[in-house]
Amino acid sequence: MKESEQLTDVICDNVMRALDEDLGSGDLTADLVAASANARAIVIARESMTIAGQLWVNEVFRQLDPNVSVEWVCNDGDPISADAEICIITGLARAILSGERTALNFMQLLSGTATTTARYVRAVDETKARVLDTRKTIPGMRLAQKYAVRCGGGNNHRIGLFDAILIKENHIVSCGGITAAVKTAQQKYQGLSIEVEVESIAELEEALSVGADRLLLDNFDIADLQAAVNINQEEGRPPAELEASGGITLDTIRAIAETGVDYISIGAMTKDVAAVDLSMRFHYED
Repeated sequence: MKESEQLTDVICDNVMRALDEDLGSGDLTADLVAASANARAIVIARESMTIAGQLWVNEVFRQLDPNVSVEWVCNDGDPISADAEICIITGLARAILSGERTALNFMQLLSGTATTTARYVRAVDETKARVLDTRKTIPGMRLAQKYAVRCGGGNNHRIGLFDAILIKENHIVSCGGITAAVKTAQQKYQGLSIEVEVESIAELEEALSVGADRLLLDNFDIADLQAAVNINQEEGRPPAELEASGGITLDTIRAIAETGVDYISIGAMTKDVAAVDLSMRFHYED
């Protein structure tokens, strides 16, 4: 299945589940409004942000009433300022009222992820480092949050356990060491890139000697990151890609990027999400 088709299926499922938990057997309060009443609603940003989630909002109203129209003033990935209009929704008032909270929930969450990602990406501007997400996502919302990371200018790491090899601490213990784990992976998955998590310079040197393709430098301080970059560039073997990870913040990411690592992975972009502030204003039509 193509990535775009998979995302379409995920969006449909995300929205269906969200509407089901909110509407249940029906929206009792929206039923107070005349069935024929039309409304025009405007979604407004209450703070500066990077937008993400338009496809989810569209799907909310498609599932509730395909005749509801959503007109976007901006595109996913756009930075917008506080008080800016984001979209205009027109159609039967009942459908718009029933979808209001679900639509805003998706956009607030995903725009929050995109906005945080954009801050990290700006912080490493003009360095070689690329910002990556992790698997630390809200259960059931992984592809949605990884989409939002891309909207914020970040890059996706592996989607799950099925599409890339990352040998971490517990795998190393279970396999009997770095060398044994890497050699087993090389034999079992020929042609696939092999990444290994290392926690010291000694482990880095072992992983390099056995031919790991990428090294995840877990909680290395700046001095050890710089040492790792220098060791990796020594002649006599192809360099591996280097990925810094662990406890990275907006205050520390610039110094980490300036050591020369290739990637910086940040769980906080999807794990510690602060939803952005949006509101919807209704205007009734004759």
